[in-house]
Amino acid sequence: MSRNLFADFGLLRRNRDFRSVFVARTISLLGLGMLAVALPLQLHALGGDSLTIGLALALDGVGTFVGLLLGGVLADRHERRRLILFARSVCGIGFALLAANAWLPAPSLVAICALSAWDGFFGGIGVTALMAAMPAIVGRENLMQARALSMVTMRLATVVAPAAGGALIAAAGVGWCYAAAAAGTGLTLLPLLRLPRMPPQGGDDEHPLRALAGGLRYLVTNPVVAGTALAGTVVTLATAVRVLFPTLADGFGIAPALAAGLMYAAVPLGATLGALVSGWTEALRRPGLAMLVIGVALCACVLLLGVVPGLVPALVLLVLLGYLVSVASLLQYALVQGHTPDRYLGRVNGLWSAQEAAGDVAGTLGVGLLGRLLPAAGAIAFTGALTACLGLALLACCGRLRAAPLHAVPPAPAPGPEHASVADAA
Repeated sequence: MSRNLFADFGLLRRNRDFRSVFVARTISLLGLGMLAVALPLQLHALGGDSLTIGLALALDGVGTFVGLLLGGVLADRHERRRLILFARSVCGIGFALLAANAWLPAPSLVAICALSAWDGFFGGIGVTALMAAMPAIVGRENLMQARALSMVTMRLATVVAPAAGGALIAAAGVGWCYAAAAAGTGLTLLPLLRLPRMPPQGGDDEHPLRALAGGLRYLVTNPVVAGTALAGTVVTLATAVRVLFPTLADGFGIAPALAAGLMYAAVPLGATLGALVSGWTEALRRPGLAMLVIGVALCACVLLLGVVPGLVPALVLLVLLGYLVSVASLLQYALVQGHTPDRYLGRVNGLWSAQEAAGDVAGTLGVGLLGRLLPAAGAIAFTGALTACLGLALLACCGRLRAAPLHAVPPAPAPGPEHASVADAA
């Protein structure tokens, strides 16, 4: 029973290539978590105000957005292992330059902002290339379990890495935090070098914009992939209510900072549980229907969060929200990967990820504006009701998605000898 309920950690034992990716990703996430602390702390120490800090973080987001789009095109045209190694190497150079800048007598704010965009851009390329390579690494039948194991690591890293980064900065200075991230990035290259070559199928030499338009055309015309992307946008909008947690925490009768901290911790706790207890999703016969229903349920959690008073009910709802978001994300990932042929994997993954990033920005801005017009609880309840209605509309309209199996890749060109050896190695 436990084997069917929990994530399959045996995949790490059975698949050497996935084990290499898992180790590299864990090291990378720890480094990125430390950077998430180092960058704003250094900017603050240099006299930067909240606008300067926001600008640096926004540049990182813009770089990531552009990198995701370009990375999708590159991943469908170039050998993916080489692209992953290149992107990670260039990111490491950016981290090393941040360290060198931090050790200057007068660190440059302009350099920090520019390198933030640099690392976001090349990080986006590397992420897209790795996502496109995962079906060859683990096989499409194991994608959901591989994603679940990666999510467990990601959630744990968001807890451990910032604390470790803060301790290192307090003990040795921000430059050593950047240096540790650069060294960690270098270490990620060692397991990634063990991966087999992964050339894309049917890569064309068409203009990048035309290639990107082709990926977008596939995304919007495939009813399963398009419906999944829309469902993901609804989930992203619903979770944007996190920007109102500090305001909502003022009414719980305890120290607002403590209440807000508990609320922010409750969501990743539920998400970690969702990743760990996700084995049952493999047995779903109609994963698209399950994803849509779970999407409506998590929107209902947001609605109840704005209606039900008290900190304890709020924490319970947020843990449940995190769990449902995690499971919905797993199903979305598996459906997008399982219904996208190899020749489009890079572009579709890049567009899907960029759409989620843009949706999060739009959602947080919209919910923040709504919080100025309504009390925090009312704004949260309104967001939950609105997204629940959108989720119900998708549930009613997306008939092909409701009936979709987990894997239904359209026929792809017959692989050459080189690609066949990759499939065998995976």
